[in-house]
Amino acid sequence: MSDSLAPAVPPDTAPRRDADPPGRLAAAQAAATHAADAPSTQRVIPLRRPGRWIASAVALVLLAQVVHGLATNPFYQWDRFQYWFARPVITDGLAITLEVAAYSAVLGLAGGVVLALARLSRSPVLRATSWVYVWLFRSVPLIVVLLFLYNFSALYRTLSLGVPFGPAFWHVDESKLATDMVIAVVGLSLNEAAYAAEVVRAGILSVDQGQHEAAAALGLPRRYQFTRIVFPQALRAIVPSYVNQLIGLVKSTSLVFYVSLLDLFGSVQSMGSTYPGDIVPLLLVATVWYVILTSVISVVQFYVERHYARGALRTLPPTPLQRLRTTLTALIARIRKETAS
Repeated sequence: MSDSLAPAVPPDTAPRRDADPPGRLAAAQAAATHAADAPSTQRVIPLRRPGRWIASAVALVLLAQVVHGLATNPFYQWDRFQYWFARPVITDGLAITLEVAAYSAVLGLAGGVVLALARLSRSPVLRATSWVYVWLFRSVPLIVVLLFLYNFSALYRTLSLGVPFGPAFWHVDESKLATDMVIAVVGLSLNEAAYAAEVVRAGILSVDQGQHEAAAALGLPRRYQFTRIVFPQALRAIVPSYVNQLIGLVKSTSLVFYVSLLDLFGSVQSMGSTYPGDIVPLLLVATVWYVILTSVISVVQFYVERHYARGALRTLPPTPLQRLRTTLTALIARIRKETAS
């Protein structure tokens, strides 16, 4: 009677006598753990890049050929190069090059800022005037500008200051005012301002419009909006492009030789005419000095860009000394690891 009333056990829930023993389950878990740890013990084979190695080998061979040719070709006359490199006539010309480049860079940048602001002005007269100036000086070669200024006294013998279209209160002889240095600086500055204006304008336009609106919402005067908020952010875009212009300006100073100013290139040309056998070493002297000047400007550019990137990047790019220290540390650690193994 009691057997007929006992509940029937479903087949799925009935205990199985053929269940896996505990030892087999532990073995399966150990095998899975070993399989997970196996890739960490395997050697990772880097991806082969034969094209990169071939290109590197070709570049090294070409570089070695250039260095070998410079060192063994007697035509370069490295002894004469050493003689001329630091001669007073060369260093005096170098000083004039630095002076002209410094004055022109400052005046050109100041003029570029004024022209860029005029180009962005709401006044149609200022916009048109700035556009015409930029269009004209970017169209005329620099040598033409310098020669035109050099012969400016033929057009205007005197310069005066007074009432427009009326009497003049102050007169000056143009030939006394426009010395060779003044002509060189004015010509380079006028030309540089046209290119700097577009660099500055592009930098200002790169600032987000929300920054302009936020500055206006603070109630700041427009002058403070530009000097405190807009322009510091625009410098991140202005600096790289303007440094390229500055490097071009340093090399463009070689044209002031045609307005009777003996800069670095003018001194080399003058000495080359006096000593025809030293033309090649003298040209090498000028080349090396220009490379040194542009390299110094590039180093300054790196640190200026790094300074203005503090608000845009979470991690600043490492300096060359920091890169060298990191490379040496990694190399020493690798050597110690290989020695220990």
